[in-house]
Amino acid sequence: MAVGLRQFTARAGNGAGEPVLDTDNGEELVHVQPSVSVALGNRAPEFPGTLYITTRQVVWLSDLDRAKGYAVDFLSLSLHAVSRDPEAYSSPCIYTQIETEDDEVEDESEDSDSECSEVLDLSKIREMRLIPSDASQLDTLFQVFCECAELNPEPIEEEEEGHNWIFSADQLEDGAGEGDDVEWHFSQNPTNTIGHPNGYHDLSRNVLELQINDQRFEDADEMGEVTDSGHQQQPQ
Repeated sequence: MAVGLRQFTARAGNGAGEPVLDTDNGEELVHVQPSVSVALGNRAPEFPGTLYITTRQVVWLSDLDRAKGYAVDFLSLSLHAVSRDPEAYSSPCIYTQIETEDDEVEDESEDSDSECSEVLDLSKIREMRLIPSDASQLDTLFQVFCECAELNPEPIEEEEEGHNWIFSADQLEDGAGEGDDVEWHFSQNPTNTIGHPNGYHDLSRNVLELQINDQRFEDADEMGEVTDSGHQQQPQ
């Protein structure tokens, strides 16, 4: 899940160096860009710092205040783009949109007050601009953003096992032949999915019973034909 923008203060070398990465889980540093200012929401740009792009996140560390830094996971970035239009923003930058834990749309005046106040609530920041002192680096930064974003695709929620509602004819025939064993198989799982209490088991049992009943009707029809045929062969 997206966690939004967060404070980041973990630096190597007694707090004076690069950010501490989760190397044990495969995180790697991809790109370092010095002299980058960051503007959060509607706030003015902060004093330039250093931008670190890893395989998992974007980290900005202030050069002036060693206790200040921000980070956002690529999974929390819903959009990134190059902005060179002075009408959109005064400086060329990398514009990003951030997903937060609370995606409900809030009143714009409240967002503006929160973002412009001295007490910064990072959980409400939905826009971040990265402004390099060298605007010629924008295309390189954008390319790195794209490559790292591809390393962090949106997770796909897999359907729970056992909820396969499609039965082939062979499955039905095999199930009908197993008799009591099949009914035992469907009744062994005590877990009920919310919104579907026992629905899968009941449907499966009904389908199998219907198949069995169909076979019984066929057997009854065959016996009737044999009986009728026997009466016809008896002497008048």
